[in-house]
Amino acid sequence: MTETKNNFTELADLGRTLGNAHRMMLLEHIAQEEKSVEQLARRTGLSVANTSQHLQQLKRAGLVITERQGKHIYYSLASGPVLELLDAMQDFVDHGRREIEKMVSESRQSPETMEALSREELVKRMAEKSVILLDVREGEDYVAGHLPGALHIPYEELEARLSELPKDKEIVAYCRGPNCLLSADAAALLIKQGWKASRLAKGFPDWKQARLPVEAGPV
Repeated sequence: MTETKNNFTELADLGRTLGNAHRMMLLEHIAQEEKSVEQLARRTGLSVANTSQHLQQLKRAGLVITERQGKHIYYSLASGPVLELLDAMQDFVDHGRREIEKMVSESRQSPETMEALSREELVKRMAEKSVILLDVREGEDYVAGHLPGALHIPYEELEARLSELPKDKEIVAYCRGPNCLLSADAAALLIKQGWKASRLAKGFPDWKQARLPVEAGPV
């Protein structure tokens, strides 16, 4: 009985650690590539001190690990099934959204209900050369690693740069992960402007974790 109670206590502690939007956001950024406290603070808009406090809690929970490089400490995801845990949480949230959408019978298609491709389906379409990949993340993430041949247009620049995208192929947008809706927003914008578009469901971290080909280099 004590062993069962301890297990529930550990689960509750993990739930409290993840029950914070800032920590979830930090994990999403860390999933792209290891980052320093200062880089994460810039990305999230938090102070360095606040970012450091959240990161320490994630480290105590075994969700991230650290490595010192010179004067800076870099954070990366721990070796456990962290991405699987985050994906499961997102799947549960998505399920709730779908149920709500059914009940209210929305008359328009929202970014959240845009077609989402699995990585397996995307691999198939890439082999058929029927899609153009569009990375809508920030430049720093794109340089650290991106899907092979992906075009890079940050979401905030997309509307002004639509002419750079061909209309004879489907555009598949992707971003940081399942919690990042920039790819859904990009697909919605493209469809509205006459393109055929969809999004990669779980984004770049899921692709990288599957050990599929990744390119790195300048924007």
